[in-house]
Amino acid sequence: MLKLDNKPLSYDRAFTHNGIQYPANWLRLSSLDERNALGITEVSNDPTYDQRFYWNVSTPKQLDDKTETVDGVEVKTTGLKTLWSNTQDQIASSLLSPSDWVIIKAKETGTHIPATWKTYRAAVRTACNTRQTEINAVAGVPALIELLFGAATVTQQKKDSEGVGMVEPDTITNEAGETVANPVAGQQVMETVTNPAIATAWPTPI
Repeated sequence: MLKLDNKPLSYDRAFTHNGIQYPANWLRLSSLDERNALGITEVSNDPTYDQRFYWNVSTPKQLDDKTETVDGVEVKTTGLKTLWSNTQDQIASSLLSPSDWVIIKAKETGTHIPATWKTYRAAVRTACNTRQTEINAVAGVPALIELLFGAATVTQQKKDSEGVGMVEPDTITNEAGETVANPVAGQQVMETVTNPAIATAWPTPI
């Protein structure tokens, strides 16, 4: 972040200093010496953090509900696990609501509910319950974030049948069938797999 007179400056925006107006492209075109001569300084941006999970950059919010007595009054603080479990209920409700009319129509007309809708709605409820169980099982805030917002796949070292990390062999066979030195010998053999730390996926809407 660039500052002048302790005020932040923005690229592509004009600014005034000591009665002189500088055009919007001045910062992009100016040299470091020109900025220094004007008194412009560069400061580090404030560290960012996810306010849904942290109070500040280093203090996570509590995972579990907490009840304590303050001045003789029992105070309950809701933890992240409960908050995000409730969010799963809300998501499930939003996934089910578009097909509510199907259920209402079947009840009002005395007809059968289509099997595809029964299967889908049951899958939504199952996914919701499973995700809530997974949320309740996490051991820390980073694990909760990964569970809910982690990448679908991860790249990791491939393991053999005994669970030992695999590396490239010392030799390989070339196209001519000859055994030659492997240029990447000793490097880890990597593979991309489904992220085991993310929550159960919601079913695909019909």
